[in-house]
Amino acid sequence: MKIRKFGVTMRAAAAVWALCATSAFADTTIEFIQWWEPEMPSGALRGIMNDFEAANPGIKVTLVSGPYATTRDQIVVGAASGTLSDVVGLDGAWVNGLAKQGAIASMDELMDQAKYDKSQITDIVKVDGKSVMFPLASFVYPVFVNLDIAKASGVDKLPTTRTEFAEAAKKMTDAPKNQYGWVLPLSLQSPSGIQNDVMSWVWASGASMLKAGKPDLENDAVVGTLDYIASLNKAGVISPGIFAKKEQDKVEEFVNGRVGMMVDSLAHVNLIRERNPKLKFGISALPATDGYTGKRGMPYASWGIGISEGSKHKEEAWKLVEYLMSPDVNGRLVSIANAFPGNVHAKPDFVKSDPIFAEAFKIFQSGYPANEFVGLPVAEELMRDMNVEVQKMFDGGQSAKDAAANTEKAWLAKF
Repeated sequence: MKIRKFGVTMRAAAAVWALCATSAFADTTIEFIQWWEPEMPSGALRGIMNDFEAANPGIKVTLVSGPYATTRDQIVVGAASGTLSDVVGLDGAWVNGLAKQGAIASMDELMDQAKYDKSQITDIVKVDGKSVMFPLASFVYPVFVNLDIAKASGVDKLPTTRTEFAEAAKKMTDAPKNQYGWVLPLSLQSPSGIQNDVMSWVWASGASMLKAGKPDLENDAVVGTLDYIASLNKAGVISPGIFAKKEQDKVEEFVNGRVGMMVDSLAHVNLIRERNPKLKFGISALPATDGYTGKRGMPYASWGIGISEGSKHKEEAWKLVEYLMSPDVNGRLVSIANAFPGNVHAKPDFVKSDPIFAEAFKIFQSGYPANEFVGLPVAEELMRDMNVEVQKMFDGGQSAKDAAANTEKAWLAKF
């Protein structure tokens, strides 16, 4: 009887020891929220996470993935409630607001502790002098053209000027077939269309919306661009439902052959091919004003990466950031995503292997990256302010000049 009791006691002790040992050596799990996984080939980002976990025993990564707009909403909620994931995928337009809110951490101390070589990073986005974001991968925004629609409509070359674009859009439009020349997303909920689809026309002609770092929206370039886009709307060549559309909606329409042209990120090439393998499309630089001969600003957006201020696992989060920014891994990631690298030593292979990206690289080399919203205070609010005024212009409530003036007034109050 005593021997039996001793055996039970030993088993109980062993169970307790096992439980304690499991707790002592349990993996640290960090969350990584981003919109990138759906835009990469299936399993690609998870594969990179698996390799990170293998190289860093004791750290596990949970991916929190969704479309851009959904992810942005989750990040906003997480920042406000203190439940933001440990590692955060960032758009440059969000950074200033999140940093001012205290939601994303300065990575300077983490870099110092790791003796990290900052010179290998193509750009470090700072707010109030603190390093809060690395652009992990950058994507230019060319014009995507449905080549089958173009051919059937008698458009024999990709447009390079605004006049050529307008003419091509008219030829491609067949309203009874629910087919339109261009798609423009101007949802107030997700106002990035102002950056990617409206102001990009200004930058493409070498112009600016700022002067000495302050809003300068009443200049001829901005007013002329708004006038031009309003003329496209009046001509009926833009797909209906402009005010409700988000970025993913324009991609959906392009994938399904309902629009001939869209301004969009190279990040969506894989998604487009996956959704419609039969779709024939090409890309070109955003058209410039007629007669413009200078370098063209190429709109771009980045998959930025940062760390939550509220994370209880900042050191582990930094290890993931450092891993993704390392030359080999960064080169692998941008090759899969067909983006330009965030590490100066990374060497993507897509330029040689894919004709679409070879063309994108030529466009990129012939111009310069341009996105004046990156790092601006409350950048998304600025986009939304302009969005409201552009919607009024489209509804006939004001002129392009008034839309620009009213936007500038709203912006100045926030600078």
